[in-house]
Amino acid sequence: MKLLRQPPLLLKNIIFTLLLLAVAIALYQLAARYPTQWDVTQAKLNSLGENSIEVLKRLPGEVTITVYITEQDVKQSDMRRLIREFIAIYQRYKSDITLTFVDPVKEPEAMRKASIQNNGEMVVEYSGRNVHLSSLNEQTLSSALLGLAHSKDELLMYLDGHGERKLNGVANHDLGEFGKKLLQNGFRISSLNLIIAPDVPSNAGLLVLTHPQGQLLSGEVDKILRHLDNGGNLLWLIDAEPLRGLEPVAEKLGLLLTPGIIIDPAAQDMNAPANWTLSASYPIHPVTNNFNLISVFPYARSLAREESSVWQRHVIVEAAPRGWVSRTPLKLGSKPRFDKNHDIPGPFSLAIALQRTVNDKEQRIVVVGGASFLANAYSGNGGNMDLGINMVNWLTNEEALIVTQPRANKDDMITFSSRALTIISVGLVIALPLLLLTIAGIIWWRRRN
Repeated sequence: MKLLRQPPLLLKNIIFTLLLLAVAIALYQLAARYPTQWDVTQAKLNSLGENSIEVLKRLPGEVTITVYITEQDVKQSDMRRLIREFIAIYQRYKSDITLTFVDPVKEPEAMRKASIQNNGEMVVEYSGRNVHLSSLNEQTLSSALLGLAHSKDELLMYLDGHGERKLNGVANHDLGEFGKKLLQNGFRISSLNLIIAPDVPSNAGLLVLTHPQGQLLSGEVDKILRHLDNGGNLLWLIDAEPLRGLEPVAEKLGLLLTPGIIIDPAAQDMNAPANWTLSASYPIHPVTNNFNLISVFPYARSLAREESSVWQRHVIVEAAPRGWVSRTPLKLGSKPRFDKNHDIPGPFSLAIALQRTVNDKEQRIVVVGGASFLANAYSGNGGNMDLGINMVNWLTNEEALIVTQPRANKDDMITFSSRALTIISVGLVIALPLLLLTIAGIIWWRRRN
């Protein structure tokens, strides 16, 4: 039997090399046509969160980012490279983001025209509008893009002059942080004193009522009622206090307000204060679409409703299925208990939405049982801020922009004390090499003998 001759080694190597090149070229073509990346970092530093990706989907046109920063120097290192790498993550999800660098030293006139104050400041432009940023991370950039996505320059007015919570206030009970977020999202905010103003301005896209500390005059209430009769939108945050003149507004909206605050055993189970109410129950509504965050309502009051043929009513937030409304003030340090003779058992509606058609225009109103959930002291809890922003977006017919607000990246940095750093340094530089030398010496000695 005649054996087949094996091909020479040189031919084998040539064939193997050609096959290897063919596989490499095929893989390159696949990678170029179907680019895919995986982010294996724990904090997902090389990819965007789902909220940021959702924001980019709301921007159909081109986004231009201009960074006014000097070229590489000793103090700043290569900041342009770091910025370019960060923006490249956004460009991966939205290819029409354009990044441009301008050197303020070489082009001072361009810096003056853009009203740039500091080296490193950037201008984000979209659809003829722009916003200036002095710091760059996912939360600040995505929030800025979300603000630019608003198609309308909407005016929000809040009632003032009776000790109400202010949307630009800094006190714990004020709504200043909420107001800042609204400004970032492209809204304009102004106070409204109805003693001076002849009426609620017709160009106000939304009127915000918080609980007055002083009695409103009947003429002021008439102006609010006219705003409602004309189809004006309203966000009313009602605390568990007397209405102080706003009773006609509650009557017009068909609200039944039970005196007292809600006691929620679920909050006590979580070691939260006894006067907090926690909610994770949101009936289907555009305001709470895909909303799965816990919201916190301190000093909440229950909202009941009358049957009405005028208004379409929808519950937005429900809470306290095991709770009750307590009409007696809580004593400091005492554990609240249900009194079947005086208290009203849950569950309760904490926020409701009302709709109707006025003059061929849809009127939208949201009433919330307690303004504290958006107060500076509590707005950072759970999804409070997100829920408030969603309410405003829906009230101003911007429900397409109802997404969870972009959040800061998780901080995975490990900080060591000076003692710990010394131990680690000595261990790596001295102890570990000595250990390896000792092991090597032992192995050498055993082989020699």
